[in-house]
Amino acid sequence: MNQIVELGEFLRSCRGRRDPADAGMPTTARRRVPGLRREELAQLAGVSVDYYTRLEQGRSRTASPEILQSLATALRLDDTERAHLFDLANRRPVQRRRSVPSPAEQVTPAVHQLLGTLDAAYCPAFVLGRRTDVVASNPLARALIADFDAMPANERNQNRFVFLDTAARELYADWESVAADTAAMLRMDAGRHPEDPQLGELVGELAARSEHFRACWAERRVHERTEGTKSYHHPAVGDLTVTYQALALPGDGNQTLFIYSTEPGSSSETALRLLATWSTGLLEEQVRTAAPNEPDTTA
Repeated sequence: MNQIVELGEFLRSCRGRRDPADAGMPTTARRRVPGLRREELAQLAGVSVDYYTRLEQGRSRTASPEILQSLATALRLDDTERAHLFDLANRRPVQRRRSVPSPAEQVTPAVHQLLGTLDAAYCPAFVLGRRTDVVASNPLARALIADFDAMPANERNQNRFVFLDTAARELYADWESVAADTAAMLRMDAGRHPEDPQLGELVGELAARSEHFRACWAERRVHERTEGTKSYHHPAVGDLTVTYQALALPGDGNQTLFIYSTEPGSSSETALRLLATWSTGLLEEQVRTAAPNEPDTTA
């Protein structure tokens, strides 16, 4: 990924989303494009129009932290967008020797134990790593979202599930919003790891197979989940809403633990407990079906 080009495209995208009226710019003149003009953003940021134009067009390879800070303030970027802007501007040139597939990520035994403890507490939980790969999950998370453990290792990915699995559109009550956020999480990772060949291959595959992903990716939005709510239309237990917390795991800056919970006494809590019972019974049935027949000793 060419970071200089990506920086310019990200600035252009953010500029297009900035409301001229909110920025104190006159809105009487006819505008051919949405958002701020280049000269207006340059004025707000205190830089020359020529310099900003070269920066946006990828013809300038340098941008000081002070200029980036001014641009971020003028564009009213949030903390996540600001971090992404600095990632794109400060990235060192990519060296070919680094463009090798990274080894499969794993979680520590302590995290596996924590996932089991959360499962017993009726809390779906899973770990996302680089490229939104699903590194680990507990049984309740797999029952609620998808059985990632049953998938080939290279397909255990949140973006793949959301954009390429038709079940995802039925599962998420607000699939459009989930899809946009999921693509934006991948865009954030791309800014941090432009040298990752597996990420490039994933983006290429998603873009080739999903028109909606292409549209989300072109928005150049970035997103980092910390907390929020999510609603599901589950085929086995019906509608439920969960609250989630996203926690960075110590010792690995690329892994995030997502923990889901429900409001005590709510219908969502009832549905989640029912899902736990249903999934346990289903698993036991699968084990019985797969087990060899016991020899008949009554004869």
